[in-house]
Amino acid sequence: MPDNCAVDSRGRLWVSTDGNNIKATGRADGLWALQTEGAGRATSKHFFRVPNGAELCGPFFTADDETLFVAVQHPGEKRRRPGGRLRKPDHPLAGLQGRGAAPPVRGVITIQGGGKIA
Repeated sequence: MPDNCAVDSRGRLWVSTDGNNIKATGRADGLWALQTEGAGRATSKHFFRVPNGAELCGPFFTADDETLFVAVQHPGEKRRRPGGRLRKPDHPLAGLQGRGAAPPVRGVITIQGGGKIA
């Protein structure tokens, strides 16, 4: 489900998602890029995928579109099974905070060698 968004300097809409589930929707959460003009208008591309159980939030571009900042919340968080038992976490960092979830991760995405993010 759409959760946060950003617009880059070329007018493209970037949407981060929360609530997708590979088994239920066939999609993972992450960051989607949507063209807003031309023949590709309203066409989306899954640009960045987060681990199962996580959500991507807070996308932010620098003015030159060469750096994208993101945050990944609760990667690998334990989910409860029917009956209240906890499932095994999906991510190796899960459990570091003693509550079954990895700490939020801040990330920076750039193009190797420089350039605008496509």
